[in-house]
Amino acid sequence: MRMQFNRIVCATDFSDYSNRTVDYGIALAKEFDAKLYVCHVIDLSSVAIYGEFQLDPVGLQNRIMKDASDQLEELIGEKHKEWEPLITVGHAADEISRIVEEKSVDLVITATRGRSGLKRLILGSVTERLMRTLTCPLLVVHSPNKEFVNSVDHEIRINRILVGCDFSPDSSLAFEYGLSLAQEFESELHLAHVIETAIYQELHKTEAPVEEEIQQEIHDRLTQKLLDMVPEEARNWCTPQTSILDGHAYEELVKYAEQHNIGMIVLGARGHGLVKSLLLGSTTDRVIRRAPCPVLSVSAKVQND
Repeated sequence: MRMQFNRIVCATDFSDYSNRTVDYGIALAKEFDAKLYVCHVIDLSSVAIYGEFQLDPVGLQNRIMKDASDQLEELIGEKHKEWEPLITVGHAADEISRIVEEKSVDLVITATRGRSGLKRLILGSVTERLMRTLTCPLLVVHSPNKEFVNSVDHEIRINRILVGCDFSPDSSLAFEYGLSLAQEFESELHLAHVIETAIYQELHKTEAPVEEEIQQEIHDRLTQKLLDMVPEEARNWCTPQTSILDGHAYEELVKYAEQHNIGMIVLGARGHGLVKSLLLGSTTDRVIRRAPCPVLSVSAKVQND
């Protein structure tokens, strides 16, 4: 089943990093013939971001909104003909989540880094909050070294897509997106499951030959489970590369992405178990912050009715 993006939102605070979301939004909007919104949220509770303080809050808001509108127009320029600016006032994560519901958005694109210093402290948690609240997938970009969009012609080139699989509902949906995008962009599909060492610590209490035999059996079963995820109709074109990794999930996934020149990582926002839900940052958040390429985070609650 093809995952279709009909409405895409790019969020920018006009920093160099967050402005990169625009190129991704334009390229994906062209690929999927989607409606493109470019969003900037004005947080008047943090007036220092805009470099001044006035006793006239209405006048300040109007001036800032006009300035934001001018910057969006300059940012887009002639790059894309069909787009709509969205300038709102409030807290960025809350406003973007509201826009997603109001516009029935299918994809939000944001950056992990915003403005520096005090401004970064104010804006830095936006991406993390969006991961927890959005009802649609979130594409997070931050690395200029391994971008999959050409900023000149806005062509998309994703040679390899990595899906982290822990067999949770969110992970299963991540696989569906990864499979669909791999077909869309004719990419290699890599499936990886990470064995957290602590989970299998009982193995270390056995004798070495027995331990090796058990470990090999576990690896074989998990590899087959990864292969079984590929539906019959996709097997004509999809022969995924499967890997069973050992260690901390976020470290192993980032390392794999670096070693295999991965162009996009797709992860479920939540993994198995209460502890992982409470400690969300232990995997997906940390991968997003460290990954050498864009990361698509999805949650099972985003499935279409």
